[in-house]
Order: sequence, then structure tokens, then C-alpha cells
Amino acid sequence: MVAEGKHIYIYGERDGAAPLVVTNIFEGDGSSIYSELLKLTDKKVTLACIGDINWDDEMSPWECPPLGKNEAPCTGGADRYLEKMAGSIIPAIKNELPAEPEYISIAGYSLAGLFAIYSLYKTDIFSRAVSASGSMWFPEFARYARENVFCRKPERVYFSLGDKEARTRHPLLQTVEDRTREIHEHFKSSSIDTVFEMNPGNHFRDADMRLAKGIAWILG
Repeated sequence: MVAEGKHIYIYGERDGAAPLVVTNIFEGDGSSIYSELLKLTDKKVTLACIGDINWDDEMSPWECPPLGKNEAPCTGGADRYLEKMAGSIIPAIKNELPAEPEYISIAGYSLAGLFAIYSLYKTDIFSRAVSASGSMWFPEFARYARENVFCRKPERVYFSLGDKEARTRHPLLQTVEDRTREIHEHFKSSSIDTVFEMNPGNHFRDADMRLAKGIAWILG
């Protein structure tokens, strides 16, 4: 299906009510994420993977300069995209389902993991969230997370990183583990059911598996 110019791929439960997990994907159709999820849980779930994302704009909460000479800047379009998600995209997904979802969660990898956590402060749609190898290095985001109030306090939040992700020459990216731990501890102190898991490898290893692990955890 297509909504707001985004191709959306829906997997899983289509016969009755189930939790709905929404994830924004960098490329592909998300089928490999669902395949990994089936290895980890037998719980009912509907997974909706949203493609055609303008990654450096729609997944970034505010502007950030390029990380390298040949990379694009982040342009801070997350608020505009969240309005589209809440107003059009998620209603369109729900129209494809046989019943109202038991609850709606958001999951994401890398910048989409950052976006998943940011969304908890901007909309009350999501009751659970996954940030797999999330870009918690993003300038001032840890402070934003500490100092702002959730639109809806989440029930469960999953964080993960690769154990080599902070081993980089880039001074901003070096902070990713410290900032992720900082945000996780803030959520924990806010009496949210949360976990921070380390996986072997760098940022680009086992992305679909890492995301599926997080989704399986928030499903309980």
C-alpha cells in the first residue's frame, strides 16, 4: 500500500487484534526483519514497515551538520513527518487491519531508532518503543530526553548498541554508548520497563536481527 508517498509493507497477524509495530526502514521491504522476528517469538504481532523515507530529514529532530566530507546534513524534519504518520500513515495502516490494534509501538534502527525515542515526546500514539543501534550521539538529544516530558509515558522501551560502535575516530560518534546509557538510565529512573543490550560488532552488523530482538522484547 502507499500513503503520503511512502510504500508500506505489512506482515503478520491479519485475522484479529494484535499489537501493531511500526518501523521506518532505510531500504528494502522489511521482510527480513519479520523473518528474524519469527525466529524469536510466537506472539501475535502486525509489523508495518514504512519505506521511501527521506532519512536525513524525516528521521532527525533538528539540524545537524554532516558527519563527514561526503555525507549529507540532517535537516530536522521529524516533526513534519510525525504529523504525517499520526494524521495519515498510521490511520491508513489501521484501515488495512481486521481489528483495532491492541496497542501501537514504534521501532527503528540508527537514525530511525533516534526518531522512535523522539516520537515519545511528540505524540501519544506509541505505548512502546525500540531503538536498535539508535543515534543517541545526536547533538543535544540526551539533554532533550532528560529535560522534556513524554506525551504518553511508555510502558516498555528497548535500547541496544553494537559493542564496537563507539570505537571510531569521530568525536561525536564516540559518545554513542555513553549517551545511550544516559538516556536508558533516565528512562529507568522514570519507572519505565526498559533494557539496554549490547550486541557484538559495529553499527552495520546484523541490523535486521538487532531490530527484531528489540521488537520481540517489547512484545513481552
